[in-house]
Amino acid sequence: MPNVNDALEEGHYAKKQIFCKDWLISWSHNSRFQIGLRLARQFAGQRILDYGCGDGTFLAMLMAGDAPPGEAVGAEVHSELIDDCLKRFGDVPGLDFAPVADLQAPAHREAYDAVFCMEVLEHVVQLAPVLESLAGSLKPEGKLLISVPVETGMPLLVKQAARRIAGWRGLGDYKYTSAYTLREYCASLFPGKRQHIARPIYKGDDEHAFHDHKGFNWKVLREILSERFHVEATLSSPITWLPPQMASQVWFIARKK
Repeated sequence: MPNVNDALEEGHYAKKQIFCKDWLISWSHNSRFQIGLRLARQFAGQRILDYGCGDGTFLAMLMAGDAPPGEAVGAEVHSELIDDCLKRFGDVPGLDFAPVADLQAPAHREAYDAVFCMEVLEHVVQLAPVLESLAGSLKPEGKLLISVPVETGMPLLVKQAARRIAGWRGLGDYKYTSAYTLREYCASLFPGKRQHIARPIYKGDDEHAFHDHKGFNWKVLREILSERFHVEATLSSPITWLPPQMASQVWFIARKK
């Protein structure tokens, strides 16, 4: 197995998250990855997919661990991320990367024992086709494991303060953190299962539409997931014994209906 440590540190998202100079940001993201790695141990020797794999950090850490899957595939929308992952991790046995569009091919249909989707769905504007792809990639008895941030309640206030400080320090992309009005903050403190504030939509250089974190409501996503999947568990991160509404992130563990 090639040494992946140096390649990990070169990852675009890894630099902003697990290798961030701000200890709170680094600790929070590191904890989420560690929970993901613990959850993935049950799939040792099996086949997994990481949908929206980003810079490949999670899969590289998983393949270098003591209970790796037999095969792992990372899927991404952006071709430049796939090229970068293949360049840095192309020599890791059992690890491959592919465009999201390729998941419609027969080789990927109902082919995975587990599908991970970490910190992706909060950015998705059109959820239906993404959930269709996730379901289509899972084996009939496979598990879907999703992590998303908590952007409501007290965690929102803590996060916005941490992001502002990180932005002032010039760390990552936190200088672009969206601002909230007082009315939006109030609506975000005690949201229900409906969307509580309007979410801004942006477009990248490739005209791909996306949300940032502003206005994301994890309870809304859980309700949408429940229409298609059996949500078997909701876990908190980084402090697992906290209730989800007081956590930084939540994990959903689900199966297809």
